[in-house]
Amino acid sequence: MNRIIAVNSNCYHGFSIEEAIAGIQAAGFHYIELTATKGWTEHVFPTMSLNALYAVKDRLEAASLVPFSLSGHTNLMDSERIGDFIANMRLASFFGSDYIVSSIGEAHLKDNAVASNAVVAEHIRDLIPALEEYDLTLVLENHGDHATGAILQDILRQIGSERVRINYDTANGIFYAGIDPVADLAGCIDQVGYMHIKDKAGADREWNFPALGQGHVDFPRLFSLLEQAGNPCPLSIEIEFTQAGPKDLAEVNQAVADSAAYLQRLGMHI
Repeated sequence: MNRIIAVNSNCYHGFSIEEAIAGIQAAGFHYIELTATKGWTEHVFPTMSLNALYAVKDRLEAASLVPFSLSGHTNLMDSERIGDFIANMRLASFFGSDYIVSSIGEAHLKDNAVASNAVVAEHIRDLIPALEEYDLTLVLENHGDHATGAILQDILRQIGSERVRINYDTANGIFYAGIDPVADLAGCIDQVGYMHIKDKAGADREWNFPALGQGHVDFPRLFSLLEQAGNPCPLSIEIEFTQAGPKDLAEVNQAVADSAAYLQRLGMHI
C-alpha cells in the first residue's frame, strides 16, 4: 500500500529548521512534519515574520520536501491556549498542510479531578469550525493521561467528526501506560488517521527513543495490522534519543538515515 512516510522535524530538536531540512533530504525522504511547539521546538512559528516563513517554504521546495503536516502541540484543555492552537492552524494552512498534530494536554478540572472523556470531547468539538475553515484534520496523539488508543477511541466516538482522528505514537503507550502497542493499535485501528513511528529501548519508563530498528517496538507487526485493515494513514518518524539528547548534528543525521535504511529493509518506499 502506498502511503506517506515523513520525518518529524522535532527529531532535530535543538538544531535549526535549515539543518533539519538538509538532513531529512539527504536521507532520501520527500515529506516532512514541521514542528511548531511553543517553548520546545519552534522550527516554524506564528510569530515569525512573513519573510522568514517564505524562506522556509522556499527551502522546502528546493529540497523537494512536502510539509504535509504540522506538529502544533498545545494544551487543548486550557482555554487560554486555544488562541495559540488556532494560530498554529493558520500556520499549517500557510504551508499547505493537511494535518495538524497535538496531544490533548492536562485534562484536570479546577478541583484537580480528572476531566471525563465527555468533557475532553466537548473541548475538542469546539475546534471543528476552525478545522473546517482551514481544511485540516486534527490528529490527537496518545500521550500522558491519554496514552492508549482505547482512551482516544472513546473520545473520538463522542466527538463524532471525521475532522478529528488518532495520531498513534508507537512508543508513547509503552512509556506512559506500559501497554503493548500491537494489541492497543489493533483495538483502535479504524480511528487511526496518522502515526508517529517511534522506537523504544530500555525500560518502559526510561526516556530512550532511538532510530527505528534499534529498540524493541515490533514495527513489522504494526505495519501488517495497517495493511490488513486497509488503513493508508501517513507515517511520521520521530526520534527523541535519551534524556541526554544527541551529542551533535551528525548523530541526528545518522539516526534519520538509519531509520530510512530500516524501513527500506522492510520493503517500505520512502
